[in-house]
Amino acid sequence: MSGDNKMDQGEVLIVAPEEGDNYWQPVPANGHISVRVAPHRVAMEHPFALGTQTVPPGCYVREHLHPHHDEVLHFISGKGKAVIEGEEHRLTPGVTIFIGKNRRHMFVNDGDVDMHWLWLIQPNGLEGFFREVGRVKNHGEPAPEPFARPANVAEIERRTAFAPLPDGGRKPT
Repeated sequence: MSGDNKMDQGEVLIVAPEEGDNYWQPVPANGHISVRVAPHRVAMEHPFALGTQTVPPGCYVREHLHPHHDEVLHFISGKGKAVIEGEEHRLTPGVTIFIGKNRRHMFVNDGDVDMHWLWLIQPNGLEGFFREVGRVKNHGEPAPEPFARPANVAEIERRTAFAPLPDGGRKPT
């Protein structure tokens, strides 16, 4: 028996810099995300999603938690802070954070340039949230004026990768 059985091989996906599912994000994060790998983009045995997020100076990803998801973030550029379970951690290029399920967390760009990171979430679901709350971003286009989250954002969160926070979540300090 040879080891050439193609039936056991998984898929291959190569995503160029200008490709991916790209979305402008609403306030308070603003900025944009790019979904690079997710089950709707390529068949996979263990569903996850991977992408990048960019948050401008003075903006933040509001406090949230994922009830069934583990998340990894690797910070590439810019500076800011992560607030995890109320504890602040400085973010600089090269910092990697693992956040297990049901851990409250937020990310704040308190620097003077865009903060950019790579994220991975397992199982997937975050990519659907970004699609539903965002606006399609075409390669090279300028950022839109800040826009509000959809009125049904709580329902979108429940369907994708979030659990409601009874207190609405902390605000950056």
